[in-house]
Amino acid sequence: MNENNSLVCVIDDESSIRESLSNLLHSVGLNVQAFASAQEFLTNRPREALSCLVLDVQLPGISGLDLQQKLATGDAQVPVIFITGYGDIPMTVRAMKAGAIEFLTKPFRDEDLLRAVDQAIGRGREVEQLKNKPAQKKPYPEDELRSEISFPEMVGKSAALRHVLQQVETVASSDSTVLILGETGTGKELIARAVHQRSRRRDKPLVRVNCSSIPKELFESEFFGHARGAFTGAIKDRAGRFEAAAGGTLFLDEVSEIPLELQSKLLRVLQEKCYERVGEERTRRADVRIVAASNRDLKKEVAAGRFREDLYYRLNVFPLKVAALRERKEDIPLLATHFVELLVKQLRCPKPRLTRAGIETLQGYDWPGNIRELRNVIERAVIFARGGVLDFDLPVTGSSTDLTSFGPRDADQAEAKYLTESEMQRRKRENLFAVLQKTGWRIKGVDGAAELLGVKPTTLISRIEKMGLKRPA
Repeated sequence: MNENNSLVCVIDDESSIRESLSNLLHSVGLNVQAFASAQEFLTNRPREALSCLVLDVQLPGISGLDLQQKLATGDAQVPVIFITGYGDIPMTVRAMKAGAIEFLTKPFRDEDLLRAVDQAIGRGREVEQLKNKPAQKKPYPEDELRSEISFPEMVGKSAALRHVLQQVETVASSDSTVLILGETGTGKELIARAVHQRSRRRDKPLVRVNCSSIPKELFESEFFGHARGAFTGAIKDRAGRFEAAAGGTLFLDEVSEIPLELQSKLLRVLQEKCYERVGEERTRRADVRIVAASNRDLKKEVAAGRFREDLYYRLNVFPLKVAALRERKEDIPLLATHFVELLVKQLRCPKPRLTRAGIETLQGYDWPGNIRELRNVIERAVIFARGGVLDFDLPVTGSSTDLTSFGPRDADQAEAKYLTESEMQRRKRENLFAVLQKTGWRIKGVDGAAELLGVKPTTLISRIEKMGLKRPA
């Protein structure tokens, strides 16, 4: 650690604990000041900036939780680590809600405290850097943004995407737990991968766990592993996901799907950073960075009694909200182009043409399945196009068109206007003739009539013949 400029204050009413903690923190090069009560700390608070506060919950007079709340209202936000001999769940929840970095129950190991202090000092520095960074009211120029934030797997240029990627840059270098929230198909796994690839753990494994696919009876074995003979069918020792991700990142996808009665087992590992294989007494260290994701509103799940409140606050250290595709439609042209190029290689087929009319069709749809649905629609279109113009078949139910907008706009109108079938056909004929005149009766190719209308050339030729249209002499 050896942070010579970092000042850590220890507040505990037991002199032996104050002395042992001070000696431990001194041994790794930290400056330390110790106080017997919250009131003593407030009266003799150091003038230097605090890097971290190690605080007992149960103190005479002003409690540790009350002191934390008092400090949180000030200008300088001090990272807090709570220590207590009374590790009950309500107290843990209150502390984590108030923004505590860690909550350690006595007796705890020296390395657990040092790790928490190191994390708290790092968090304090990040906050200070963000606070001192000049506000940038103008958006980044495109070329500058690309050079500063480069995410090879991310496609788009919308403000919503830029925002979440800037948050990824901010949190990736720390070991803080990240909670990614967003609808199905928005790319939460790509965000998790980006966090891992920009962390100090990038050279270690990124292990994904689909929490919704693990049976209740295999939960402990899947996460923590098992010893040979631990249960019927355990014919050999098996490492769990925590062990497989050692030194790296464990991605808990759809974490809200973990059964309520099993959530306490995950909570224990997150709190104590250790676990045992099923059927084995040896305790193993859990050296992993946790990134979790959910397509549910976890606050509502907590309120409904389906998700533990203390586990929620353990996971919700740094939340990232991924926007739905309908909220970033300006990214659709880039995404569509990317998927076309990707699918042409995968399917080994001729490259089709993506027209302006096709892009407008895609942008007019709401995409309830988000990017995953967009990819599927484009794949079908690429297969049918056979190297021609892409024609997108989208469900009518997904359209955002409000049919009531076609009703009468003026109060004086007694009834809505309508067209007879013959009038509709006449207008279609006039529209097609106008487009053909505009393109010089060129049907195929870039800016041809088929591309402008968003239909296949063969379809357009058939309509011309059916309507009896002929080029003027």
